[in-house]
Amino acid sequence: MKTIKKTVLLLGLATTGIVSAQSADMTNMLKIGANAGVALPAENASAAAGVDVAYQNLATPGFGFGIATGYTHYFGKENNGLNNNDFGVVPVAALIRVYPKQTGFYLGTDLGYGFITGDKQVASNSAVERPDGGFYIKPEIGYHNKDWNFALQYQKVFTGDKGEIGGQKYSAGALGAGVSYNIPLGK
Repeated sequence: MKTIKKTVLLLGLATTGIVSAQSADMTNMLKIGANAGVALPAENASAAAGVDVAYQNLATPGFGFGIATGYTHYFGKENNGLNNNDFGVVPVAALIRVYPKQTGFYLGTDLGYGFITGDKQVASNSAVERPDGGFYIKPEIGYHNKDWNFALQYQKVFTGDKGEIGGQKYSAGALGAGVSYNIPLGK
């Protein structure tokens, strides 16, 4: 555990040393965006599309943190006689971003809890109840400039074995792309 703490501290210090990541007038910002992708694995859903809202503070020019939420809609699909229902995910998450340069490549993730919404049953022709939510993660890699972020991302809510029907595992995950616009809130 001490090794993990030391590694995190060293990464934080290294990030602090990065000189030119974001302009000074973009210390606090609201990020409004959209995402779309394919459900993975595609057993109970085929695709996903959603909106994202986040607040970010640049603690240093190269490191941002904040809070993130939004809504992603998963489109249910027929699978081996099961008519899987649509459902949604509403995350409540911490946002972490690393910006090596003022514009260009960045890395980030959102970590928190994802609430699953929609019909109580996983499928319209089954009595098995869907999970209410679970641990949420959304790692992403992308390109940024002062106004825009473009990213490839993976979104996942870990539900354990809740919502499984026979051989079909319940999945609330998607691989896709996202875009967001940065609205500066001042220093």
